[in-house]
Amino acid sequence: MNGYPGGAGQHALPADSMPTRPSPTFARWRESAALVPLGFRDGHEGLLVTRYEEAKLVLSDPRFSQQPQRMPRSDGPVEDGRPPGPLDEAGVLASSSANILGVDGAEHLRLRRAITRRFTVRSGRTHRPRIAEIVAEELENLIGAGPVADLLAHFAEPISIRVHALVLGVPDHLVDRYTACFLHGAPRQEQHDLLRAALDHRRQHPGEDVISDLLADEDLSSAEVEGLLHMLSLSGRDTVAYMISTGVVALLESPEQYGILVDDPDLVPGAVEEIVRYCTMFLTVFPRTATEAVAIGDRTIPAGTTVSVSTVSANRDERRFAEPEVLDVRRDARGHVAFGHGPHGCIGQQVARVELDEAFRALVTRLPDLRLVSTAQHEPSPLANPVATYAARPVLVTGLDR
Repeated sequence: MNGYPGGAGQHALPADSMPTRPSPTFARWRESAALVPLGFRDGHEGLLVTRYEEAKLVLSDPRFSQQPQRMPRSDGPVEDGRPPGPLDEAGVLASSSANILGVDGAEHLRLRRAITRRFTVRSGRTHRPRIAEIVAEELENLIGAGPVADLLAHFAEPISIRVHALVLGVPDHLVDRYTACFLHGAPRQEQHDLLRAALDHRRQHPGEDVISDLLADEDLSSAEVEGLLHMLSLSGRDTVAYMISTGVVALLESPEQYGILVDDPDLVPGAVEEIVRYCTMFLTVFPRTATEAVAIGDRTIPAGTTVSVSTVSANRDERRFAEPEVLDVRRDARGHVAFGHGPHGCIGQQVARVELDEAFRALVTRLPDLRLVSTAQHEPSPLANPVATYAARPVLVTGLDR
């Protein structure tokens, strides 16, 4: 196992994981125990949850708090994931006022309630026609970039940023700036300046969108409105781009699976659940800390223990999924924890499902001969965030004939 210098029995997250090929270390840990020792970056020892049932228990139990946020240690390099540069006083206040990923209980519910209605199943259905148009437009761009093209840059990322702007309510005249800030990366101050411009526009021109809802919520301060909008702009979009591009890698690694969807595109909605199970992005989700002693199975977790859940490992738990290392687009993979679970589960998962459904449906319908040329996904790479997530990487494909 992976040694960790912070103390006997501690381990770090393995550095040899890849999006469709998790490190064998996770399987060994999962076989040995549902909870294994894990070292954290501040030097203390906590636990890693490796199995499915125990993962759901921890993620749904209010006795596990989001605070303090202590990140797991990795054997490999980790990218910071935060936008660079200084931030003005209003931006600092916004960032500290609406940390929905780091609060619990009533405060978390209050902030989450302000944005939830735009990310329901019904909202996803409402946006589906426009999402389908965006997917069709970006598919033409992908085809036009051929005969060999990067599916991430020419398809997955443009879909993800455009749908994000749509749902949030970024005005059309600011979408290019929004893309530059949140897809291509920009200093924090530029990001906040752009969001303030979007907020100013929606104050004068409200719509059926997240920004308008935030502005109309009398329970939110102006700092919380800006902070929530910034958090939403940084969250979820990269997940969709990753899932589209990595899902294509997984399907083209097993061409018969892609062929099944080509022959029957109506299988795509179920296949999406299997793809996100198989290609789970989060090696670990935001760690929790036990606020009191908690019994998990035959083990009692002492109060104060930091517990990190590996959704990558949980979604490959053979106790829940038969032959979990096999991609099977006919599998009923509902119940996976790729989008998290419990009160902190992914807010945008229903809209994400619509994006993924439309993207994969368009590919198998229009490009039945799509083939993988090469991908950086087949090489271990730095984790994209201290939370421990994979990053989307280039995916070169061919078979782009109209």
